[in-house]
Order: sequence, then structure tokens, then C-alpha cells
Amino acid sequence: MAFTLWFPSMRGIAAAQGEEATKVAIEQVAEGLALLEDAFEKTSKGKDFFSGDKIGYLDIAFGCFLGWLRMTEKMNGVKLLDETKTPGLAKWAHKFCADAAVKYVMPETEKLAEVAKIITAKLRGAGAPPK
Repeated sequence: MAFTLWFPSMRGIAAAQGEEATKVAIEQVAEGLALLEDAFEKTSKGKDFFSGDKIGYLDIAFGCFLGWLRMTEKMNGVKLLDETKTPGLAKWAHKFCADAAVKYVMPETEKLAEVAKIITAKLRGAGAPPK
């Protein structure tokens, strides 16, 4: 499934060294999101969630990465979940995060950015995270 291909490419952005490598990694994530957009269209059948009218397992599995996706967008100055390129997923993300079961547990982008700096430094073999 597209999800199993997409997640490793998300890690690739953090591990990328240099502007060109980062650009390639971002393109891979965008390609993976295009595949997920297609999967969403097929499985949701026009409903709000992958499972239909209510959040299901696939929504939760992908939803767990929304915070990291938003943080990646912010740290790299890109829009990966784009209303023009992935309109179904963009709408899904908004509805998912607004759901009562999710909205109070979704991690804050700023806090994830702090964690990401530490992870990125470790992936790149550096010592302390950049300030």
C-alpha cells in the first residue's frame, strides 16, 4: 500500500543533507501523498474518512503522522498536503483533526519541531541540536 512507501520518504527529509537531497526527499513525499490521495478516493467513496462516515483504523494509522507532516511542512517551508494537489486528503486532514476524539490529542507543531531538531541532529550524526 501507498502508506508503507510514504513513511520512509518522510524520514528521508529529516535525514537529507544539502538542499538538493532535501528537494528530492520532498518530491518523494509528494509522490507518496498523490498515491494516498488516490487510495483515499477509492476507499472513502466520497465520504469524509477512509472508512466512510466515521474514523476507522486507516484514518488513525495515517492520522498519527499528521502532526509530523505539518511540522515537516513548517520546518522546510513547503506545503505537502496541498488543497490543489491532494484535495481529498487536505479535506480529510481538516475533518480528522476537528473530530472530538482527535482535536485534544493532536500534538502541537511547535513541540514536534523541538523534538525533530534533536532527531535530525542524531540522524545527521551531529552532537547537540541546532538552536
